[in-house]
Amino acid sequence: MPTIEDIVTSLENFAPPELAEDWDNVGLLVGSPEWPATRILTCLTITPTTVAEAIEHRVELIVAHHPLPFHSLKTITTATTAGRMLLQLIGARIGVYSSHTAFDSAQTGINQHLAIGLDLQQIEPLIPAVDAAEAEIGSGRMGSSGGQISLMEMVERVKSFLGIDTVRVVGGDNQPVNMVAIACGSGGTLLSTAIDRGCDCLVTGEITFHDCLEADARGVGLVLPGHFASEQFALLSLAEYLGEQHSGVEVWASRDERDPLRSV
Repeated sequence: MPTIEDIVTSLENFAPPELAEDWDNVGLLVGSPEWPATRILTCLTITPTTVAEAIEHRVELIVAHHPLPFHSLKTITTATTAGRMLLQLIGARIGVYSSHTAFDSAQTGINQHLAIGLDLQQIEPLIPAVDAAEAEIGSGRMGSSGGQISLMEMVERVKSFLGIDTVRVVGGDNQPVNMVAIACGSGGTLLSTAIDRGCDCLVTGEITFHDCLEADARGVGLVLPGHFASEQFALLSLAEYLGEQHSGVEVWASRDERDPLRSV
């Protein structure tokens, strides 16, 4: 019978923990390596909704992109949402594993999939990992649009690949796009690097208002599909990967998880 340790080995071969940012909290966060793992749920974020789904379907391991806990906790009680969820998961003997920024930066991680999905050419890390054995490892991605296109054409690529109807945009409709930077999730910290490396467009989930102003002042287009949309698609492929690696294991991406933000 596969154990959590078996699944962790596959995950860490795919997204080595040493690729994670120093501030991150990755690895096995809840549970024992010896617990069985025959029913696995992948999700972007552990929420009351995904916890309820996991308990209802007798899941033994949740592979979540965002860590729980993320920040240090002094207490685990029902007084906080994180505490309530952790107590529920521990009571149901459900383990939690997170790769987070290691998955973002991996050779075939989220940013790489996003860059390929947007049909970028000559893809490379925006910030290459130091002393990495593979040149494809690092933070963010950048690549050519394949020939000068307009910002609105890049918008349509993003909407089509992610299967969404709306995005937020900084820049003019016909603003030229040649080199594109990619940063799933919240990518404001990579804006200056994207500018320094000659990118004229940044596709990222979300960014602060002041970073939007800076991009606009520097003539860099922004395409912002939302934090959820920029990452959630990859949890489907992660579920498929784990299912292929372990026979006899049922793995699925959360069917109940939803973006907490909606347009009205």
